[in-house]
Amino acid sequence: MLKPGGRFLCLEFSAVDVPLLDKIYEAYSFHVIPRIGERVAGDADSYRYLVESIRKFPSRGAFAGMIERAGFRHVTERPLSGGIVAIHSGWKVS
Repeated sequence: MLKPGGRFLCLEFSAVDVPLLDKIYEAYSFHVIPRIGERVAGDADSYRYLVESIRKFPSRGAFAGMIERAGFRHVTERPLSGGIVAIHSGWKVS
C-alpha cells in the first residue's frame, strides 16, 4: 500500500507507435519469443500467453485513467523504445 505523497511507477509493455517497427515487433513477439521460451524454459505456451496478454493490456491512455481513478494525481505515461514499453507514474494523494 502506498502512503499519501508516495510515487507510483510502473514499467509495462505497450503498443508500438513507430510504423514498421510495430510490424517487426509483432513478428518477433509471436514467432521468436515463444521459441526462446521453448529453448530456455521448455515452455513455449507460457511465452505465447505472455505475448497475447501484452496485446490485451489497456492502452497507455486507458491505463493512465485507471491510475487516476485509483486516487493518483499528476499521472504521466512515457513511451520508450518506440512504445514497446512505457513508464507510468503518479502521486498518491489520499
